[in-house]
Amino acid sequence: MRNEFADELTRLADTDPRLVMLSGDIGNRLFDTFRARHPSRFFNCGVAEQNMMGVAAGMALSGLRPVAYTITPFVTTRCLEQIRVDVCYHEAPVIIVAVGAGLAYAALGPTHHACEDIAFLRSLPGMVVCCPGDAWEVRAALRAALQQDRPVYIRMGKKGEPIIHPGIPAAFAFGRAITMREGDEVCLISTGNILPEVLHAADELARHGHSVRVLSMHTVKPLDTLALADAFRTCRVVATAEEHSPIGGMGAAVAEWMADSGTPVPRGGFLRFHTGDAFFRQSGEQDFAREQLGLAGHQIAERVEVALHGKAAG
Repeated sequence: MRNEFADELTRLADTDPRLVMLSGDIGNRLFDTFRARHPSRFFNCGVAEQNMMGVAAGMALSGLRPVAYTITPFVTTRCLEQIRVDVCYHEAPVIIVAVGAGLAYAALGPTHHACEDIAFLRSLPGMVVCCPGDAWEVRAALRAALQQDRPVYIRMGKKGEPIIHPGIPAAFAFGRAITMREGDEVCLISTGNILPEVLHAADELARHGHSVRVLSMHTVKPLDTLALADAFRTCRVVATAEEHSPIGGMGAAVAEWMADSGTPVPRGGFLRFHTGDAFFRQSGEQDFAREQLGLAGHQIAERVEVALHGKAAG
């Protein structure tokens, strides 16, 4: 994802002189092409993320379109006050891009895990929260962010994620989910780079004769309430999946929408797949972490099967 992001950013900067890049002392080689083409528009702000966010806000209020980029916890929790006061309070069109969201940096431990960021950023007034499902959604999200006159948070994976879309989704828009598969028995709603696991779960369920709809809910704020309403009206089981805490993430946002809109729980149930309300303290790569937390595709399929057969999930 990060390679596609750097490439798309460079392409967009070629035609938009407002675009400037701020890095929190990361990705120096990643942005070599950007720096070579636009040396006056690349700023390595060092390990000073709070300062970087303040600079980005000032640039945005001066007519530029800054992109602030570094590892997820450091561009969110470390400078949350600056995002809230400097960026959101002033409605400054800063694009905050986080790399290594969820458990992408699983092997580096809880300091580098990011399982609370959606909750933090979603609670801030005026903030768009976007979690692309693959590299092509990253490109589309960056393009869409430049069309906004408000702050946007783009939550990426790291590298090596499977390509899902054949190209940049033509109909991409914030607040509009992408239907990856059609179905009317189960609806699996994915946000972020767990999308390949969700599609694997859909394949497993389809092999057992189930009709499975898959939505890439790339925007957690604003939610696509029309797609949600149709899924809850049509499907026996609806499930959300994300690499995030159960508190404040996409599943929580859907549950809030259910309560606020008076939407009943589907007759087979509403399931939420998430990381749990705890730090992940084991050592291993992302696939290992997903398996330990019940987020692998086969585990998602197994729990949905239980719900479809009317048994209590363990």
